[in-house]
Amino acid sequence: MTPIQPAPLPAKGVPALTLVMDPHDDVIHTHTALAAHHLPSGRITLHPGPGTTSETGLAHDLLATLGKPPLLPGRFPGGRQPAWEAAAAWMTALPVTRLTVLRAHRLTARRTTRLLQLRAVTGIHLTLVCHRPHLPAALHQALRTVDYSVTVDFEAARRHYYGTPIAEPPPADEPAGPADRWLTLPTLDRLVSYDSPRPCADPCTPPPIAWRHRPPPAPLTAPTAQRVAHRLHAATAHPRLAAAIAAALFTGASLQQLATARPHDYDDAVTTLALHDRARYTDGCAAHPVPPWAGIFLRAAACFTRLVSGEDQELLAAPGDRAHLLRVAETAKLRPPQPPAARRKGPAGRVEWDWRERQEADRYEAPSSRARPS
Repeated sequence: MTPIQPAPLPAKGVPALTLVMDPHDDVIHTHTALAAHHLPSGRITLHPGPGTTSETGLAHDLLATLGKPPLLPGRFPGGRQPAWEAAAAWMTALPVTRLTVLRAHRLTARRTTRLLQLRAVTGIHLTLVCHRPHLPAALHQALRTVDYSVTVDFEAARRHYYGTPIAEPPPADEPAGPADRWLTLPTLDRLVSYDSPRPCADPCTPPPIAWRHRPPPAPLTAPTAQRVAHRLHAATAHPRLAAAIAAALFTGASLQQLATARPHDYDDAVTTLALHDRARYTDGCAAHPVPPWAGIFLRAAACFTRLVSGEDQELLAAPGDRAHLLRVAETAKLRPPQPPAARRKGPAGRVEWDWRERQEADRYEAPSSRARPS
């Protein structure tokens, strides 16, 4: 599998780290850098929140800059939330090529070191804006072993580092109103199915999916795929949860089968995702083609898993993440078809994820109940 490569630098010969000095704290620097923020172009501007010096707080600010909720659901080893790894994964997958950090004179040495580590992982061009005439001691200490260039010229900073503001209309994929409406997607019917495939312990190169035992899930239309991607990006900062929901939509697989995938099972070069099923509960081990809209989520999940836990851990959500996974789907207003009001088991308004399972169980039990004597 082709490993994830760092995002390329924006232009040949541009230094990887630039320090912009704003000695008079001129508001034009802040306004210009914020106006240049444009995620689709790979440029983001981070304005750290005041009143905190924690490294995790800065990572949360960065996730918010990427359009993500700052908190990652779930439990993590040592109680440490991998917010920096999540930010690096999304920046690699989107990809982000430029990061401008305002109020850099307020950064602690540890916060600056975190940004330098992020630059090393992602390959971004990092611009630190110091709104003071001289470097503070903490920033000077963090940069003493790093090569960087310095500019005090606002026009040079605007042209070469901040970027040119892009005027564009707001996205039309989520008009006013429909973002609050549910998207009912039949491919989510099997997400909570209780099959129990296991990952392959030995090297396994599955063939392309043949769909011998069940019909293939209907591909999402382009407008629906755009809405799904938009909602997933806004619903969670957790790459594995977002990728698991995306994978469920193009594979029709259960959470148990999605959990068989490891980072090497996603091939970014040929855009396939391998799922395993040695006992052939469904379709056996098979490689599924990844549609373009879902590729970002799979790339982010692969990068995140490697940074956090390595090649031997789940690429997507694990069975123990089920409650978090369903909560993310409901936050994004994504659900499977729902039962009629007369057949609901829970209160009105609650998503029933297991209705298909109940239907199948009823069909199996119906013949045996008819055969019983009265």
